[in-house]
Amino acid sequence: MRGLVAVIELLNEGGTVPFIARYRKEATGNLDEVQIRDIEEKLAYFRDLVARRETILASILEQGKLTGELKARIEATLDKSELEDLYMPYRPKRRTKATIAREKGLEPLAIYLMAQEAGEQPLAVLAAGFVNAEKEVNSVEEALEGARHIVAEMLSEDADLRKALRQLMFDEGVIVSRKAMDAVDEQEKFKMYYEYREPVKTIPSHRMLAVRRGESESVLYFLIELEPPRALGVMRGRVLRREGDWTGQLELAIEDAWKRLLNPSIQGELRLELKKRSDTDAIQVFRENLHHLLLAPPAGPISILGIDPGLRTGCKVAVVDETGKFLANDVLYLHTSKNAADGAARVLEKLLVEHNVRAIAIGNGTASRETDAFVRDFLRERRLDTIFSVTVSESGASIYSASDIARQEFPDLDLTVRGAISIARRLQDPLSELVKVDPKSIGVGQYQHDVDQRQLQQSLETVIETCVNRVGVDLNTSSWTLLRYVSGITERTALNIVSYRNEHGQFRSRAELNKVTGIGAKTFEQAAGFLRIRNGENPLDMTAVHPESYGVVEEIARSLDAPVGELISRPELLAKVDAKQLSAGTYTLKDILEELRKPGRDPRDKFVAPSFSETVREFADVQPEMVLEGVVTNVTKFGAFVDIGVHQDGLVHISELSNRFIKDPSEAVKAGQIVKVKVLSADAKSKRIALSMKTLMGPAQRAPREAAKKPEISMSDKLNLLATKWKVS
Repeated sequence: MRGLVAVIELLNEGGTVPFIARYRKEATGNLDEVQIRDIEEKLAYFRDLVARRETILASILEQGKLTGELKARIEATLDKSELEDLYMPYRPKRRTKATIAREKGLEPLAIYLMAQEAGEQPLAVLAAGFVNAEKEVNSVEEALEGARHIVAEMLSEDADLRKALRQLMFDEGVIVSRKAMDAVDEQEKFKMYYEYREPVKTIPSHRMLAVRRGESESVLYFLIELEPPRALGVMRGRVLRREGDWTGQLELAIEDAWKRLLNPSIQGELRLELKKRSDTDAIQVFRENLHHLLLAPPAGPISILGIDPGLRTGCKVAVVDETGKFLANDVLYLHTSKNAADGAARVLEKLLVEHNVRAIAIGNGTASRETDAFVRDFLRERRLDTIFSVTVSESGASIYSASDIARQEFPDLDLTVRGAISIARRLQDPLSELVKVDPKSIGVGQYQHDVDQRQLQQSLETVIETCVNRVGVDLNTSSWTLLRYVSGITERTALNIVSYRNEHGQFRSRAELNKVTGIGAKTFEQAAGFLRIRNGENPLDMTAVHPESYGVVEEIARSLDAPVGELISRPELLAKVDAKQLSAGTYTLKDILEELRKPGRDPRDKFVAPSFSETVREFADVQPEMVLEGVVTNVTKFGAFVDIGVHQDGLVHISELSNRFIKDPSEAVKAGQIVKVKVLSADAKSKRIALSMKTLMGPAQRAPREAAKKPEISMSDKLNLLATKWKVS
């Protein structure tokens, strides 16, 4: 609990999640970034709840209806739905049947029915006293009908009853989807949902999103079915206390309340809740895919030639040096004539020699396989064994090419050349290049255009922030588009850093950051540890050791009678460190020693190029039983898509991912992973390829999963306990 309180205090002081997770472990008890983000999200939830609660209390108080009991219930709840249920009877509402009945003076009759206590007169006689032609109550039945409308509304506004019925519909309700009348579904995308039923409680997010998309495209409509006797039984059990002449009227009011008010209202709430649940699951899938994609192994600081393949207009080519700087561009015409390949080979050879190219990156769009085959043949014929070629995903490259960022970088270049540069840089350093592209355009995730766009954008921003700060950023070579994701640095500050660098030359130390406009003590504290300076004045500036801990490193150096630089060049000296003699905390010291042993080490895996089959270049080449190598391009809740080099990704259904039971495809594969697959089928008409991994997967091939830390009490439960203790004030 102490770590939880510390995180909240650090967040309130302006600390970022990456900074707190990395450099405040002593205070938080070594909570990881996932746990700290959970705290941050819950904190935002509770703050919204507090603001809404204050508004509700003020509204009810203004109406003169705020009792001590109601105030206590409102202040005690930590659930937004329950809060709105409590407010419902006091919320300003449109004119209803119950409102009209109250205007006719029938509320005392409704109160009599709800009280269920025999009076001096029978109900019929009592009701007759409310007959009044001037108020348009012309008969006993009209009086009773009006009273029932009031009772029905009272039941529909009962917070406890709504909560019980909402839970019942969640537990026992069934999603029922049907094809809309006269709907057009040419490709039959939603065929499986034309007559479909699945329990609310268990329907997976991807199927719920598919049904919702079908409804938004006017192909499907869906509703939530709940057996009326079950709902009416719950209502009777809570409303009817004793038999009397009021019982029949209450029975009618209960049926009316369910059919006219509660069922539609709770269906709407549950539909919204299902959307939120599906959105959250879909966004989490997107987050995981983006995380793996951004942390894909980089080819590293080598000169690369990027090719944006094309048929009629030729293949646009761009060369970048080891820092990503643009050097040259040209066009390879491979398909315009029989002898075109000879001219293209001469252009390619010239560029490779002039710029000492080490790798060739080929976009995976139209004409990709033909271009890849040409490049491979070219390298083999000329025995250029030191140069390798790789097919790179070009998803989002066209979006980047036309963006303001691309225009700022290359104002004088054509869009297609910018695309080729981006393809080359994606191989060199995927993280640095992909941060320039809207994540929704990268081609991972499921139903990303159907989910809450604000929530999606915020969530993906946190993934990028996490990845950038985990890897670290070179202060002297990184673009402002990458620097803006460093802890504590805004877009404006990132631009100021680049302007300062352009005016004064390379940074020689982290301390020099303080001279940049917009960087004060707090920003420096948050950012400095994630920024790297190679060959600077202080060797520690190339490490993840925070400047605030440089004194600890100097203590270590003095205890070993060695200069700081020697600790980095001779990490074996660190084995003699006596932790008890140092002032740093356990977690901080452990991180410092690990960093000194491997200073500035990139946490990403080593780059390995996938090898597509030379015999499979187009869809027609794909045959059942083939075993191929491919790259996982996308992981969804129902399976994984794999690029096998034919412009059409194949699907490995979740049931074909592993020879052991898995609940989620992410347990077996991750985006960017190189895998072997077996072709189950290839349907040319529907352009669908079914693949399997489980027949080829041995224990060693299973993708390792990062072990999640499981606290004794979940972080959400801890936050709820803390919120209850503090009343979220």
